[in-house]
Amino acid sequence: MPVLNITHRTEYRYASAVAPGPHRMMLRPRETRELRLLSFDLIVQPEATVTWSHDVGGNSVAIASFSGLTDTLLIESRLTVDLSAQAWPVFDIAAEAQRYPFRYSDEDWTDLGALARPQYADMQGRLSDWVEGFVMQRSTDTLSLLQDVSNGVSSRISYQSREVEGTQGPLETLDLGWGSCRDIAVLFAEAVRTLGFGARIVSGYLFDASLGLIGSAGAGSTHAWVEVFVPGAGWISFDPTNRSMGSANLIPVAAARHITQVAPVTGSFVGRPGDLLEMAVQVTVEPA
Repeated sequence: MPVLNITHRTEYRYASAVAPGPHRMMLRPRETRELRLLSFDLIVQPEATVTWSHDVGGNSVAIASFSGLTDTLLIESRLTVDLSAQAWPVFDIAAEAQRYPFRYSDEDWTDLGALARPQYADMQGRLSDWVEGFVMQRSTDTLSLLQDVSNGVSSRISYQSREVEGTQGPLETLDLGWGSCRDIAVLFAEAVRTLGFGARIVSGYLFDASLGLIGSAGAGSTHAWVEVFVPGAGWISFDPTNRSMGSANLIPVAAARHITQVAPVTGSFVGRPGDLLEMAVQVTVEPA
């Protein structure tokens, strides 16, 4: 299984010296049974006070606070991970959840809360009607249904990289017929939530040794996918952009209800309109 070196560099350039506000960073991976963090370094220039905490989802969050003025700002994380996820995983789904529809336990339903409810308005039930087309009969195999929805999303939506900020809503992505990995992830999460599943959006990195996966730039890229909660198996990763299931090739950093909650770097500055000249992001994911 691969040991990977990952570098994530975000650099801002300004037309004149500005006062950076606090910057929120989600760059430290979520360690799991299949992912072990071997080393992690965070570099921030100019010098800043960095504090760490965990958000409500258990994600590691760093806040950088600055003093003084600068015309450049650099945030770079360097990390090494041991990724041991299997390419063809077998999921031990609880007997009562092997066929859809099933009912979450009262405890699971309470804890899933908003993760099991659609987050975007669908007054005419368009998304609901679309995703119902994948339910051939009731009852049906749970895992096969989730795979069918994932494959259906990737068949309907063409991948296009988008450098601009923001994420399309699920109905917008359906209407356009194209989207970035984060747009595709949001559509899939909303689709399975419409069917009653608990789902969360995941951001992180995609390791693509063969350079044959979608959503990868060179040896690696930031990426977005979805985890669906199935009793017994727990959180199962689905990457509809690549029609894949399981955590092979995926390095999770943050998981949350909404895509806006897992942005790698967010922040502000005090200066004149138009002072921001460029924000450049570079990610490399390669074998150690």
